[in-house]
Amino acid sequence: MTLLRMLSFLSLFLLPFSTFAADVLDTGDTAWILTSTALVLFMTLPGLALFYGGLVRAKNVLSVLMQCFAITCVVTIIWVIGGYSLAFSDGGAFNDWIGGTSNFFLANMGRDSLSGSIPESTFSMFQMTFAIITPALIVGGFAERMRFSAMLMFSIVWFILVYLPICHWVWGGGWLAQMGLLDFAGGTVVHITAGVAAIVTAMMLGNRKGFSTTQMMPHNLTMTVTGAGMLWVGWFGFNAGSAVAANGDAGMAMLVTHISAATGALTWMAIEWIKFGKPSALGIVTGMVAGLGTITPASGFVGPMAALLIGFTAGGVCFVATTTIKQKLRIDDSLDVFPVHGVGGIMGTLFAGFFVAAQFGGAGLAEGMTIGSQMGVQIIGVLATAIWTAVLTFAILKVVGLVVSLRVTVEEETEGLDLVLHEEQGYNL
Repeated sequence: MTLLRMLSFLSLFLLPFSTFAADVLDTGDTAWILTSTALVLFMTLPGLALFYGGLVRAKNVLSVLMQCFAITCVVTIIWVIGGYSLAFSDGGAFNDWIGGTSNFFLANMGRDSLSGSIPESTFSMFQMTFAIITPALIVGGFAERMRFSAMLMFSIVWFILVYLPICHWVWGGGWLAQMGLLDFAGGTVVHITAGVAAIVTAMMLGNRKGFSTTQMMPHNLTMTVTGAGMLWVGWFGFNAGSAVAANGDAGMAMLVTHISAATGALTWMAIEWIKFGKPSALGIVTGMVAGLGTITPASGFVGPMAALLIGFTAGGVCFVATTTIKQKLRIDDSLDVFPVHGVGGIMGTLFAGFFVAAQFGGAGLAEGMTIGSQMGVQIIGVLATAIWTAVLTFAILKVVGLVVSLRVTVEEETEGLDLVLHEEQGYNL
């Protein structure tokens, strides 16, 4: 009997380590995701706030900073009340579409609760930072003309009806996850949703006074470049953190993220230099964001050579999209959210399905998948995300418009949102 017990005990060490890994806290993984969480929040505050704040005119700088802060706070509260549960819990019979209510107010989350190899509290907080930055990105589409009250109402309802379902579809075990959609860090969940919502909002609110006839130059490019640098650094948490482990996937995600950002920045700069005779600081940082947004869904699946191509394509295509939307279509997507994030998210999601193949240096297709079938899933994911977002954004704005005025008056827009809505000024010179 003693011998049998010894053999049974020893046999435990012969089983694959992965059998136990999901139930054991890994302090290395935990430390990395805690760091990544701080980096992703850093992207919104102060990164995105400064990036957007510098791009608007001086009379509206505080309104943009205020919107980013307010969205951070209100999304946090919604996430605790029910957002996390609806995104990541089991929805039972409705699980294909939305999560359940079992974890409202984080009721089942204790100090010892685990999500894989990290505390569930850490996983929830990490995902919360993604939830925060997505509606904050939309601010760039309606900057300098939307009422603060309307912005708050829209952001709350949009987050519940658009972000949470799509997050569950892709990352929470919903129907797109079951189909095998590849979206490592948010091409569909973050960038396509924000981009599509931004351009729908821009069209529904109408152009700013003087758009296309008056130059609306950024008031503080130093602030914008500072914010851009913070976004670049924070994006390592965004993409490499999405491995939810301190492993090779995280390392490769960080590497390809940096490659794509640098390539996108140089490509945009080169196009401007050739077309206008001089490279601009605004161009190089916008190209960087395009490279970052485009690599995001593919970051955990592709290799360095693919990252070079993705960054190059992002810089070129997003540049053309920006000029097309503003100059040809005359749509005042104030801070170019759709041509940079929306177009970048679409391209990146499609690139993920192609360059994941092992022959292109990727992580390899899932068993039973071919490049053709994977690309079919990616296309379905892009279309479903874009259509759901466009329809719901339109409907939400219509309803919010019945409650409060969506847009400030012409006189208020002329005076500036800082004074009209907040009775403050960004500068007292």
